[in-house]
This record gives sequence, C-alpha cells and structure tokens, in this order.
Amino acid sequence: MKVRLLLGAFFFVWISLLVRVFYLTVASNDYYESLSDKNTIKIEAVAPMRGDILDRNSKPIAINKLGFKIELIPHLNTKTNQQELLENIRFVTSLLPYLDEKELVKRYKKHDSHYNHQHIALVDFISYEDIVPVYSKLNLHENINVIPAPKRYYPNHNVAAHVIGYMAKANQKDIDNDPVLKLIGSVGKSGIEKYYNEYLEGIPGEREIKVSATNEEIEELSFKTPIENRNLTLTLDMRLQRYIGKLFKGNSGSVVVMKTDGEILAAGSYPEYDLNTFVTGISTKKWNKLINNIDAPFTNKIINGLYPPGSTIKTGLGLIYLTSGISQWWYVTCHGSMKLGDRNFRCWKGRGHLKTDINKAIRESCDDYFYKGSLKVGIATMSSGLKGFGLGEKTGVDLPNEFIGTVPNREWKRQRYNQPWYIGETLNSSIGQGNFLVTPLQMTRFTALMATGILPTPHLALEIGDQPYEKSFRDVLTPEQKEKLPIIQKAMEQVCNHPKGTAVNHIDSIIRIAGKTGTAQVIGISQATKKRLKENEMAYYTRSHAWLTTYGPVKKPEVVVTVLVEHGGHGGSAGGYITSRIYDKLLKMGYVSER
Repeated sequence: MKVRLLLGAFFFVWISLLVRVFYLTVASNDYYESLSDKNTIKIEAVAPMRGDILDRNSKPIAINKLGFKIELIPHLNTKTNQQELLENIRFVTSLLPYLDEKELVKRYKKHDSHYNHQHIALVDFISYEDIVPVYSKLNLHENINVIPAPKRYYPNHNVAAHVIGYMAKANQKDIDNDPVLKLIGSVGKSGIEKYYNEYLEGIPGEREIKVSATNEEIEELSFKTPIENRNLTLTLDMRLQRYIGKLFKGNSGSVVVMKTDGEILAAGSYPEYDLNTFVTGISTKKWNKLINNIDAPFTNKIINGLYPPGSTIKTGLGLIYLTSGISQWWYVTCHGSMKLGDRNFRCWKGRGHLKTDINKAIRESCDDYFYKGSLKVGIATMSSGLKGFGLGEKTGVDLPNEFIGTVPNREWKRQRYNQPWYIGETLNSSIGQGNFLVTPLQMTRFTALMATGILPTPHLALEIGDQPYEKSFRDVLTPEQKEKLPIIQKAMEQVCNHPKGTAVNHIDSIIRIAGKTGTAQVIGISQATKKRLKENEMAYYTRSHAWLTTYGPVKKPEVVVTVLVEHGGHGGSAGGYITSRIYDKLLKMGYVSER
C-alpha cells in the first residue's frame, strides 16, 4: 500500500512538471515572445519642429534658429568617476572656451542621479556657426552626444512683443497639462505663442528601434514622421508695426490699428521688451528691471491695461440717449458746472458751452450735456446699452488672459462693495470716469461699431496653416439705433474737422477721419509706486491719460486707429500727430483706398 502511494506521488509530481514545461515552452510562447520584444525593441518619440509665425506679407516674426545640444553620459558624479567627469567637461570647454566649466559641472551634478539613465544636457543650445568647426571632435567622443536642438528666435526683437509673446522652458505644471512638453522642453508663455501653442508645437513622431542589452541601437525598424512645421500667418504688418513704434518712442501706452472687419494690422503696448531675452532664461537683474519699471513694460496694455474711457464713450452714450426718450433737438445750457446736492459737477470748459445739443456735445465734448442726459435716462439704461455695444466683456481676440473691464451700475457695486449706488456716480459714469474701465482693444472695437453699425471680433490670425481664419461679427444695434447712428457719425467727423472740434487743431492727416478725444483721470498712485518715484516725477505720473480713437476714411470706413498715451493729458494734443501719421502711412501702404 505504501509503495502504491509513493509511486502515485512520484507520477503526480512528474506529470505536474511535464504540464508546467509544456505551458512554459508551448502554451506561453506568444506571451514570452512579446515580453522579449519589449526588452529588445524600443519606441523613441521624435520631437516635432515648431511652426513659424509670419506676418501678412510672409515676413518672419518667430522662427527656429538652427543649433545643437551637447549631452554627457550619466553616472559620472561619483567618487570614482569625478576625475572622468572633469576631463569630459574640460574637453568640451577646450573646444568651446566661452563656456563656463564651473557652470557645466554644476548643471551636470544637478541632473545626475542613480535613477536617471538618460544623457544629461550640458548646453541646451550652441549655434550652428559655433558648432561646425568642432562638431566632428565632439561627436567622436564616446561619452558625448551632439544632437540638433533648434531655438526660438524673434528677428524683430521687441517689435509687437506683447502680441507675439515668447517661448520659455516648460515647468512641471505646463508638462502636466501637455505631456508633449516633456519631449519638447519649451512652451509658449504669452501672446500668440501661448494662444496657438498646441497648434504650433505639432505632434511627435515615433522611431521603433532594436537595441542590445547595453541599450546600443542595432537597427531602425520603423519611422513615423512627426506632424510639424505648422506655420501661422498673422494679420500684422511688421512694416507698419515698426513705423508706429518709432512714432510712439518716448511714450508709454498703447496703439491699435484694426480694419473695420476685425483684422488687426498693428497693435503695440509700450514700452516693449526684447522677446529673445526669455528664450534661454532671463537673469534676475533683467527680470527685476522689467517688473519694477513704473511704465509697466511687461503688461500687455492692449488687452490687460484698464483705463477710464473718459469722453470716448460719449458717442455710444449719445446713441443710447437718442433712443431712450431724448430728442435729437433736446439741448442744455452749459455754464461750466452743474450743482447736484452739495457738490458741483464741472464741465471741462470753465466758462461753459452755453446752448448745446447732441452734435455740439460730442464735437466739443460738453460734460454738462451728458450729466443732464444721464439723469433723464438712468444708470440701468446707460449700463445695459454700453454692454450691448461690447464694453464690459471680452472682445474675443485670439490672445490669452484678456481682461473684461467694468461698466458700473447698481448691481455691480452691490456685488463688489455691498454698498448703495449714488446719483453722483451716474454723472461720473456719463463722462467715462469713476469705476468705468476699458481696454484699448475694447475701445477700438467700440469705435468700429460707431463707424459701421456692426461689432466685429478682433483677430490676429490670418491663416492657420493653409486655412483662412473665420471672421465673425455681431449685429447689436436696434433698428432705431441704426437710424440714429448717422447723427453720431456726423458729430465724430466734426471732432476732427470742424473749427471747434476737440481734435481739429492736432489732426493734419491726408485722410479725412472721424473720431473722439478723451481724458482718463489717474485716480491714484499706489504706495509701492510712490516709493519708486522721484519728487520731480510725481507731477507727470498724476497727469491724466489721453485717448484719441478714430476711423477713416469718413465716407467709407475701412480702418480704426486708437491711441492711448499714458499721462498724455489731452487726447487731441497727445495723440493727434501719431494718429495723423498712421493714416498717412496706411494710405501709402494701400490699406486705405481713398482720402
């Protein structure tokens, strides 16, 4: 009996072993073959080349400069390999003596670890011209890799800096949002570069390669080409942009030149800065200089600068008045101020405008007319009407982080401050002061509406690849507003052409234009800014900002030009010359078809 049990156990063990051998050698063949392939076949991602950004004339705005990256094998930062590390780095610096040996060692040690099996970048970018004479020597070194590494380059340096934006190294948050950046390494941080980053960066390709146990490449099995070189053509004309930059030199503020269909021909925020500064990393000294500059060169004032619109909104308010129970023939007698309670609300003209109707009120910018009109119409009608004209909302421009601005009213103040609305605030709002805030691009779009009766969506993309950008418009005026609009347009023409127009003494363009001046009061200066100001600078920085927003030609509006000069005082005197020269240039360049 015992013998039978022993024989049974013996046969059971052998049968189990045979079954296991069969399973491992035959039944699991596909599984282990697949596992073997994974050990010997490697998939490598291939970084796509970022697309170029071009102006409307196909002139380069942002391109990729050809260069190379120098990498060193890992795991040299040990006691036994320290000397070898220094020898490798000294070999590199002997060929490229302008490189700092200590910085290269520091960088290597920062990125080396037991867990890293990838080559470590000593230098992210060496120009093609610098690498060519030493390429063969570097490439033959067994521990060194020299691989192509293009760098973003902005040939126009600071021109249109805030619109174009810049590339910089991707941080972990960027990579978490877009895993492709782990391969590419850099990302659009602002402007067009950021807004269209996903399109411009392309889609990585793949290399399937066979490697040895020591990770040496044996052969390439397949190659999937990356989707790359997705070019973006903008509506900007860099010739016009450079010209405006020269006109605006010495001033801070913003200029926007836009076709009435929404195409932005030029958009400047001043002062500007060199975009190339950020590509490889900006020094602390340069960064502090930028962010501490009182004129805010790092702020995109086109869409992030918030200013009281001043009298520029009188055109839209005039249209609201005319369609809210106030007759075209209604007038006020302006004596230079209006008493409300225990406060006098002054008109800018101390001796008054005397008898003033809507035409004269816009032409000569009479505050008293709009004060008294606002009491008839009320803040609710004024606020909702101006919001309907595109204020207090994003314009929809293809730029990131656009600000909304503020069109104040009772509800807004209650939500913001939990305070009641006072009648004096209605009067302040009627002349674009108080809590009223707009951006230069909002004012440009608003003026396009006054010029054509249609509200366009501003845009900077002309063609995305080979596909034209789809324009969009909103028909926001009521039939009655469309009927009354010519009254406003006539008054705007007189602002720039009538002997008593507020801009007439400062406009000398070949083109006959229409527009509106405005003065935006500086409400206050922060304590931090005051500390950086010299005593003799205080007077300048407390001066009002100057607006001049225009369209032309009068008979057939094709272009809107909005100029905001910070601390410029009066809109006509500060912006008239700049505006006139821009229209003359537009005529010369063929953007305006008639005078």
